[in-house]
Amino acid sequence: MASKPRRRSGTLLNLTPLIDLVFLLLIYFMLTSHFVEEESIAIELPKAESSASAEEDGFVEILASPEGKLLLNGAEIAPEGLETALRAALTAPEKHSVRLRGDRGTRLGLAVQVIDAARKTGSRSLDILTEPP
Repeated sequence: MASKPRRRSGTLLNLTPLIDLVFLLLIYFMLTSHFVEEESIAIELPKAESSASAEEDGFVEILASPEGKLLLNGAEIAPEGLETALRAALTAPEKHSVRLRGDRGTRLGLAVQVIDAARKTGSRSLDILTEPP
């Protein structure tokens, strides 16, 4: 008795539409997503022998460059508008202190202006960040 060879069904799964869909979704997400690059200032922190660790959260950070630029939580502000912007930033419920991250070459007058603004706005504390020894 001779057995008949089984016939395979001629249906194959066509992956071309699936691959097209994946590439279309990839192109869509690449075109619609935007990458925000935070503005920052390259600073070199001063060194201090008697540095202590600061709180990890609940602070507003101010960066000061030697050129006189100020960044409040990553957004550039004018030194004249520092007090107003700092007051608005400290109204957030979890924000209560100020951190000053300044370059070694930052003018003393700019640092004093930040300290004065922090006192006027009622921050609980002011930390001046330094490089650990």
